[in-house]
Amino acid sequence: MKSHLLAATFVAALAIGLAFLSGDARRPALIGAAIASGTAIASLVAFGHFGSSASRPVQRALVVFTAMFFARLVLVGAGVAAVARAGESVVAFVIAFFVPYFAFTAIEGSYVSALGRRMGKPA
Repeated sequence: MKSHLLAATFVAALAIGLAFLSGDARRPALIGAAIASGTAIASLVAFGHFGSSASRPVQRALVVFTAMFFARLVLVGAGVAAVARAGESVVAFVIAFFVPYFAFTAIEGSYVSALGRRMGKPA
């Protein structure tokens, strides 16, 4: 878990750092990167909390994965609405959210996969 959380923290710092460098689109890019980063870190913390139990950790991790997907869906909709209402670049928001989102999804998927390998073969 520690390596997955470290990788996610690195990607989050990189995403937020690049959002600061986005010039006129800084605010919507920061919002997108912050939503992607915050939900990814929260997801990995929840994986560690709920997925570390002895009974059915993979199923619990998949529930967390699904819940965070729907939370992200709601937050992306709210973010797009807020950015559009402010008259700022929706494209910058979308890019700043989805580019790190795919990296975070790979990290989260790697963690769930590692949980499955740790359990061994089913009886």
